[in-house]
Amino acid sequence: MPSNSSSASDALHKFLLIHRHLRQTARNIDKQGIRGRQLAVLQFLLEQGSANVTEIQDYIYTSPSTASTLITQLEHAGYVTRTRSRDDNRVVVIELTDTGSTLAKSNAVVGIGMLRRRLPDLPEDRLRIINEALADIIELMEVPESE
Repeated sequence: MPSNSSSASDALHKFLLIHRHLRQTARNIDKQGIRGRQLAVLQFLLEQGSANVTEIQDYIYTSPSTASTLITQLEHAGYVTRTRSRDDNRVVVIELTDTGSTLAKSNAVVGIGMLRRRLPDLPEDRLRIINEALADIIELMEVPESE
């Protein structure tokens, strides 16, 4: 057996721990009748005050149509409102309703949201190492860039 098999096993174990944690977090959020991405949008709006569709799309790393569908779902559930910008009628502004604000506040930021907050605080050399390791994982798992 190669000498690095123990290190490979440890790395896989850590990856699986993260994967299981994210799945459990998603299940806990689902029990509240909301999906993880939806909650992420609500918490983003809680922090930002308001956002347009493009800002939400960029935040959740998704396509414009997926972001729009997500916002529509949140609007139908009574968590957000959409209004036209006073400055530019082409821009739609998304804001939390009181119900959406309450839901966002009642849930701790977890999973990817927590990672999003804490990663920028790491030193640049650590971020470079993490980036390189993730690039290796993407290559090893043959993950397409478009996902």
